Amino acid sequence: MELKEVESAIEGILFAAGEPVGVERICMTLEVDRETVDAVCQRLADQYSYERRGIRLVRLDSCYQLCSAPEYADYIRKAFESRKPARLSQPALEVLSIIAYYQPTTKAYVDQVRGVDSSYTVGLLVERELIEECGRMAVPGRPILYRTTQNFLRSFGLSSLEELPDLPSSSAEDEQLTLDMQESIARLQQEAAQQQPETGDADNEAPITDEELEAAAMELAQQEAGEGGAVNVDGGDGEE
Repeated sequence: MELKEVESAIEGILFAAGEPVGVERICMTLEVDRETVDAVCQRLADQYSYERRGIRLVRLDSCYQLCSAPEYADYIRKAFESRKPARLSQPALEVLSIIAYYQPTTKAYVDQVRGVDSSYTVGLLVERELIEECGRMAVPGRPILYRTTQNFLRSFGLSSLEELPDLPSSSAEDEQLTLDMQESIARLQQEAAQQQPETGDADNEAPITDEELEAAAMELAQQEAGEGGAVNVDGGDGEE
């Protein structure tokens, strides 16, 4: 298969898909190596950008996708009479930032960092497909772990999480907060192991809920941090 044919085939595949396509799938479909696919996609992306075309080819981790050029977004919205997407609120940006930099992480950790309950905001970000569930933590209650999605990368113009800007130097309080949470989780895991019956049959034990885990972890962190590290768990996001 000639290189020009590979280029045209990739262009057609991405156009027809309308969503991110994994590079491995493209390789298997066209029976070419990944190095060739990456080089052809980069060439197409440079060509669209240089010629100021109305489309762009973007890389999202190990996937590629065709999308409209951002400079023509207003015209595209006008053509389809679509509403401008709602902006993320400050609480939503805070939660999204914490998950982006510390993923995979739990809602309990997000609550610990922010000092307020983030249930509504986490649900909102899941609904907008900016974050997703990616398993459960191996501690009592097995709280859900969250991570960012490909839609997050696309929305913020990132090819991968490596392009996230560096975090500013964390304060001593932030570092202590992280250590407190890690120690709390470790203690919960140790307590769970000690309470496990010698027979290994845990079917008769009452399951620990996510709420119980979050409360226990936050209480332990507060006790170790002392009065100066107390966390306010009464407030909410203040969003409706």
